[in-house]
Amino acid sequence: MSARHIASLIAVVASLALPVAAQPVAIVGGKVWTGTRQGTVPSAVVVIDNGRVVSVNKAGSPVPLDATVIDAGGKWVTPGLIAAFSRTGIVEVDAEETTDDTSAGKSDYSVALDAADGFNPDATAIAVTRVEGITRIVVAPEASSNLFAGQGFVADTTGAVDTEIDRKAFVLISLGEHGASLAGGSRPAAWAQLRAALDDAKAYPGRYLASNEGTALDRVDAAALAPAAKGQQLILIEANKASDLNAIMDFAEANKDLDIAIVGADEGWRVAPRLAKAGIPVIVDAFSNLPASFERLGATGENAARLKAAGVTVAIAAISDGTHNARLAMQIAGNAVANGLSHDDAMDALTTAPAAIFGLQGLGVIGPGSRADIVVWDGDPLEVTSNPDVVMIDGEVQSMVTRQSQLRDRYLKLDERERPLAYVKP
Repeated sequence: MSARHIASLIAVVASLALPVAAQPVAIVGGKVWTGTRQGTVPSAVVVIDNGRVVSVNKAGSPVPLDATVIDAGGKWVTPGLIAAFSRTGIVEVDAEETTDDTSAGKSDYSVALDAADGFNPDATAIAVTRVEGITRIVVAPEASSNLFAGQGFVADTTGAVDTEIDRKAFVLISLGEHGASLAGGSRPAAWAQLRAALDDAKAYPGRYLASNEGTALDRVDAAALAPAAKGQQLILIEANKASDLNAIMDFAEANKDLDIAIVGADEGWRVAPRLAKAGIPVIVDAFSNLPASFERLGATGENAARLKAAGVTVAIAAISDGTHNARLAMQIAGNAVANGLSHDDAMDALTTAPAAIFGLQGLGVIGPGSRADIVVWDGDPLEVTSNPDVVMIDGEVQSMVTRQSQLRDRYLKLDERERPLAYVKP
């Protein structure tokens, strides 16, 4: 980041240091990708007040007299991006178990494990994710004791102690190779466990009046699965192989009241028409394009484009590296564009699609009444050289300081005599 870029950023942030309710904000002159029927407005005026977008109009439209103005001339303006799948904030150091709350292989519970209970808004990865334009993160636990990983959540990336958290936004189930290994060693074992667990949850609490144990779940896990079993909570299923995806669609057809989405779907393109007809959305990683396992033999960089062409709702995320690098979603989406996905569809996969999948009202778009999660970029967001100049969450300008930037600033021009002993040349 250049000195000029840093100086301009400091000036903008300083000018917007007042509370959001103090005065409206107008973002003027930017190329605004709205994510709505309004499309992309080449030079627009976006007015924000009390954390909400008031209007999106063409250049020259009136600006409130008391508004703080952000000059976005020559820049892109987009909704805040949504990391559609990550484990950001529930692990600090992968190699240190005491900082890792992604899984609990020794626990007596599975479905009832609520990942939000382990969320740390102070995790260093939160700020790093935010300064790359991601304002909301979907955080998932990891299956370890059986195919049920537990309850996932959605959080903002403010890093504040009072971070907004949408708890129990979905339940995560692992099928395919991973789920098979956890359920006893085969796919039939995984499906038997899933069907039995669903029966337990549907029969809760009646089945548990005389005992704490059901066919597959104890009372605590059955209670946790009951909302999903009744179609009141999203069921997110991990699977990649075309035959596994077909099995999920068979399951969905037999249980039409369930709300199902799929994460992974590396061979999704092979069954794309059926996914579209079933109305099952998918979250994909466009970097997953190699036959890394037997369930990914048909993986291709064109997966997202082929799925979208068939009419499937597609979100894009850094599935394989979502612990510390959820921010790579933009590069991944750019790779999908290089492999046939349109620019608009790639932006949709980072904003409106994940908002729709997880029921995030007022997010993923810039339009009247929408929540003011907005990013001002110095270039096309899907270009690797582009960076956010301003990140807003609910209308409040966010800090662009991270541990990485602090270390950079500390050592960039440090006098040799002030360096720690380890850095002194002999």
